[in-house]
Amino acid sequence: MPKSKPWYEDDNFWETWGPIMFSERRLEATRGEIDGVVSLLGIKPEASILDLCCGVGRHSLELARRGFQVTGVDRTRSYLDRASRQAETEGLKVEFVQNDMRTFCRPDAFDAVINMFTSFGYFDDPKDDRQVLVNVYRSLKSGGVFIMDTLGKEVLARVFTERNWEEVNGVILLQEHKVSHNWGWMENRWIMLKGDKRTESKVTHRLYSATELASLFTECGFKQINTYGDLSGSAYDHMARRLIMVAHK
Repeated sequence: MPKSKPWYEDDNFWETWGPIMFSERRLEATRGEIDGVVSLLGIKPEASILDLCCGVGRHSLELARRGFQVTGVDRTRSYLDRASRQAETEGLKVEFVQNDMRTFCRPDAFDAVINMFTSFGYFDDPKDDRQVLVNVYRSLKSGGVFIMDTLGKEVLARVFTERNWEEVNGVILLQEHKVSHNWGWMENRWIMLKGDKRTESKVTHRLYSATELASLFTECGFKQINTYGDLSGSAYDHMARRLIMVAHK
């Protein structure tokens, strides 16, 4: 029997759950998120930026609207097609590339790299996470800067619930969560109820604390690593909502 693809390599997963992950509410939050990114990175218009795991291009497009030179990379063709259509509609110049974050590398090409919305730590082998960061480091110009937005282990421990649900545009989303591997791994069960249709997926990813992630960044060559609790630059403390890592080459 052929081995099934992991969830993150399954195009059907991304196409099925895309409307939930990129809801109108999340799209509306994009401008504020990019305000924070630009401020934390200290970048100016016309800087070259890589949006790694760009999804439907919400951050790539907003950066292009502000005059940045943007390359968006994602593995899901339908997401890139949607982003390209929107760029064409608005007359924006954005390069969209279909590639895997483990293999995409363009040496010394970018002033900044962004990786948003917990788009890191999917892979079973931690060496793959390291390879992603090595690729990012190599893709940055000397003095370039990298920002990662994820959910830190410390934040998750504070807000963790075994089950939760929400309604998005008339669709019911049920989630069941389990922590395993000594607080190193998250196993999620997602169930979508839309009318009389039921869809279920399993989503897993590695958990990193701020200290663990900073150590991995350092191993891959990054320097001057700063940690924040959200994109406004607040402290990463007991009140943090996200884990924001900013690192320089």
